[in-house]
Amino acid sequence: MTTLLLVRHGLTSMTGPVLAGWTPGVHLDDRGREQAAALAERLRDVPVKAIVASPLERCQETAAALAVHRDISVTTEDRLGECKYGDWTGQELKKLVKDPLWKVVQAHPSAAAFPNGEALRDTQARAVNAVRERNAALGDDATWIAVSHGDVIKSIVADALGVHLDMFQRIQIDPCSLTVIRYTQLRPFVVRTNDVGGSVADLLPPKRRGRRRASSDAAVGGGAGSST
Repeated sequence: MTTLLLVRHGLTSMTGPVLAGWTPGVHLDDRGREQAAALAERLRDVPVKAIVASPLERCQETAAALAVHRDISVTTEDRLGECKYGDWTGQELKKLVKDPLWKVVQAHPSAAAFPNGEALRDTQARAVNAVRERNAALGDDATWIAVSHGDVIKSIVADALGVHLDMFQRIQIDPCSLTVIRYTQLRPFVVRTNDVGGSVADLLPPKRRGRRRASSDAAVGGGAGSST
C-alpha cells in the first residue's frame, strides 16, 4: 500500500484573480510561505520517502519548505506541472468567465481544450501516469509527497475516486491543502481531501504490537479513512 500526500502550492499574489498557469516567476507570497511552513511542521513526524514537485516556482518553494526537516532532495516532475492553459495564461478570471469555453470547462471538462494549450483530459492522463509510475518505483510501503496545482490534484483525486473527469469540478482543493490517497493492488482509497489543519496521527506508522493486531489495524487503515 503506497501512500500519496498531495499538496497544492501555497498562496501567491496571483492566486484567485488571475489564471497563472505556466507564467514564469510566480512565487509564494508571505501568506504562502507561512502556509508551507505550517504544513511542514504538521507533517514533520510523518516518514516520507520522496518529495516530488511541479517545476513551477510556487510548487518548488512549497516543496522546499516541506523538505526542511528531512534529509531528502526535491525531485522535479514535469507531468505534475499546471495544465497548459495556452492563450488563457495570465488572464484575469473575470474576463475568462465571459469566454464560451468557460462553461465547457465547468460543465464538461473532459471536452475542454485550451487554445494553443492542452486538453484537461491530457493533463489528467499525464498526472495520473506520473503518480502511478512513482508508486511503482517507490514500492508498497512508501509514503511520498507530490506538490502540484489545483486542477491537477483534482484530476488525480477524480481518478482515485473512480469518477469521470466531468465530475472533477465538484472537488475542492485549497492552497497548501493536504489530500491523502492510499493505493493498493485492487483500488485506491481516498483517505482525506482538502485538509487545511488538524492531526495527522493516522499517517504515522503504527506502534509495534502483536503481529495479528498490527495486521488487522493495517487492513482497517487501508479502507476506512475519513475525509476532511
